[in-house]
Amino acid sequence: MTLKRTADVVVIGAGIQGCSIAYHLAKSGIKDIVVLERSTICSGSTGRCGAGIRAQWGTEMNCRFGLAAIEKFERLHEELGMDCGLHQGGYLVVAFEESEYEHLKESIRLQNSLGIHTRTVSYDEAREICPGLSAEDAVGFTFHGRDGHADPFLTTFAYMEAARRLGVDYQRFTEVRGIRYEAGKVTGVETSRGQIDAPVVVNAAGGYSQHIAKMAGVKIPNSSERHEILITEPVEPGVCPPMLISFSRNFYIQQRPNGSMIGGRSPKGHPQDYGLGVSWDFLESMSRTFVKLLPRTRGVRVVRQWSGLYNMTPDCQPILCEADEVKGFFLSCGYSGHGFMFGPISGELLTQQILGQEPRIPIMMLHYRRFEKGELLVEPAIV
Repeated sequence: MTLKRTADVVVIGAGIQGCSIAYHLAKSGIKDIVVLERSTICSGSTGRCGAGIRAQWGTEMNCRFGLAAIEKFERLHEELGMDCGLHQGGYLVVAFEESEYEHLKESIRLQNSLGIHTRTVSYDEAREICPGLSAEDAVGFTFHGRDGHADPFLTTFAYMEAARRLGVDYQRFTEVRGIRYEAGKVTGVETSRGQIDAPVVVNAAGGYSQHIAKMAGVKIPNSSERHEILITEPVEPGVCPPMLISFSRNFYIQQRPNGSMIGGRSPKGHPQDYGLGVSWDFLESMSRTFVKLLPRTRGVRVVRQWSGLYNMTPDCQPILCEADEVKGFFLSCGYSGHGFMFGPISGELLTQQILGQEPRIPIMMLHYRRFEKGELLVEPAIV
């Protein structure tokens, strides 16, 4: 496909962030948008994620982002004209320490005040929600029924197709090799197939966003970690309908509609590794977690395991802003493993900022200058 030489906006990255931003820009009336992807659509972190969606967070900002994203996911099939594979089985959070449970109850008070109907549940109720559960050593549980998961490929493709209908140009196998800027303003991009002149460039490059930012002379403290996931063969329905998660024990497990079980956890040492390899250590530890918590999975075969990149910031919160040093250069990155679940709302909010509007949920606190100022937004509810 011929590469345009000019555009109103260039979006770098065709994962959920890039595709959501491109769609919202086109929906708002921007006519000439080019999305650049060095590989294929949804081939990066989005296509390798655990795909959870939740409003159970410990900070007001994340609670507001999470609830707004859920509300958008619930009507995406109508808005985009394609199914996104949404399944709202809820999130069942398991606390194994009293201090952890007290913190979860504090978070519930915050969530309830924002219209998120999270509640504590007894062990008996937890087993009704998750019939396969065995967690006698747990000290408490919380549950929010509108949480769940969606299909990252279906969701991203739905955004892409809706954006294409609005005239967005997607260029695959096109690597960005430089950001052009003059007198503190972005002027375009250099790619493996030539240059594009544009007054607005959006960095939605996921695990590689810090490298794209550096091309524009913008320094952000992001790093990328390799996180592993596994999936099993299908098992009987109803073993684990919700997303089962623990922050202290560092795991998340969900059962897909076809019966397969997916599980993941943060790696020891948080390796900054772009190799996307897999390890025996993860397979063994995750398998033990499955069998302990869900005894009915004993003997179930693992179909495959894979890894993806979490683009991390020092406070595990995203960067969503325009660069101070280079006007017209916008960043949507550093989601620290939560880019897919926030994609529908972050794309809308950044679009509003690009258009000079006031985002309907404030994002000024997500500027990267917060790190120099020491104004970190520490979120405790992270796996």
